[in-house]
Amino acid sequence: MTAYDDQNIFAKILRGEIPSFKVYEDDETLCFMDIMPRTDGHCLVIPKTACRNILDATPAQLAACMATVSKVANAAKTAFDADGITLQQFSEAAGGQEVFHLHFHIHPRHEGLPMRPPGTMGDMDVIKGHAEKIAAAIG
Repeated sequence: MTAYDDQNIFAKILRGEIPSFKVYEDDETLCFMDIMPRTDGHCLVIPKTACRNILDATPAQLAACMATVSKVANAAKTAFDADGITLQQFSEAAGGQEVFHLHFHIHPRHEGLPMRPPGTMGDMDVIKGHAEKIAAAIG
């Protein structure tokens, strides 16, 4: 497997070199907003330790991420009065992965409303408001 590249954008976010809209943080994980949101409330959960994806993640990294995913997904569902949640994880380029640091996408979903296409930059003020809305629902 390819070595972890500590210059990836999520590693830079963890080091504070790139700003992000933080939703939740604990000792092992960070959740922040996706700046190209495919749904309102689209956020990402990552481990604070290095791993490329689910294929090289340790059981401890996966457990920590899933605990945060559960917490944030429930808060996002509440915050956006969503009908459900879509959880996505892509591993390796052939699997659709673009940033090679393990991450889980959380999408609040509403019945009959499709996800937006990928790759469109969102409005930063709106994204910041969404981060605050989810964080408030976490408590």
